[in-house]
Amino acid sequence: MFNPKTIKIKNISKNNEQVIKDLESVFQGKTNVYIDYANVLGWENRLGWSIDIKRLKQFLDSFNTINSANFYYGSLAGDVRSKNLIKDIQGNGYNLKTKPVKIMRISLDVSSIPSNSPTILQNFISKSLLRKFNIETIEYLNSKIRELNNQGTKYIEVRKCNFDVEIGRDILVDSSQNEIASFVIWSGDSDFSDPVIQLFKERKNITIFATARRISRELSQTGARIFDIQKIRKFICWPRDAKRTP
Repeated sequence: MFNPKTIKIKNISKNNEQVIKDLESVFQGKTNVYIDYANVLGWENRLGWSIDIKRLKQFLDSFNTINSANFYYGSLAGDVRSKNLIKDIQGNGYNLKTKPVKIMRISLDVSSIPSNSPTILQNFISKSLLRKFNIETIEYLNSKIRELNNQGTKYIEVRKCNFDVEIGRDILVDSSQNEIASFVIWSGDSDFSDPVIQLFKERKNITIFATARRISRELSQTGARIFDIQKIRKFICWPRDAKRTP
């Protein structure tokens, strides 16, 4: 079942036999992998090491039951790094699913509101938390935003590109139409709890790849198997990060 695609993977596997054995039980039968790259980037920031998408694909290809590695990534129009990453994703044999990143402008202009008004703050802070603040706190926060206004900042840009719907749809389609036995989801989002529950009803094998404390309560309560990606760090991260202590 495991046939290392590179000499490096073969050498690393010699000292990680239990990890390979665990993964062989994860990749049972015809297996599809679904990688939500926005989640992966968040894990990298927390762990302090970066995943090499080329090495990741080589590692996945070392298991002969992997049917498809689906990669979900939001493209940023006019951005060279984004364009190059898309080329790398496709060039390494992933099944790329992409769509443009939406850039939203959220107002920071407090010039026309009273100093004790939460109107602008509620764009960034939940109303339930704002209600816990006293008037002095609201006024202080608005004063700091006013300082930004005086420096010329009247809005901030927020990037948004969510693939939860697309991933959930693809999972259910693959389950019903493509005879997939095992599903590996690289995401800890709560939105996947319903598709996972449906997969259990269909007697599928489901594993969530993530890292500690990055899995939603709803998803963890489904009973899906959790595999910590730190176990395969040496197989999938950039060489300069391979020896770094997590």
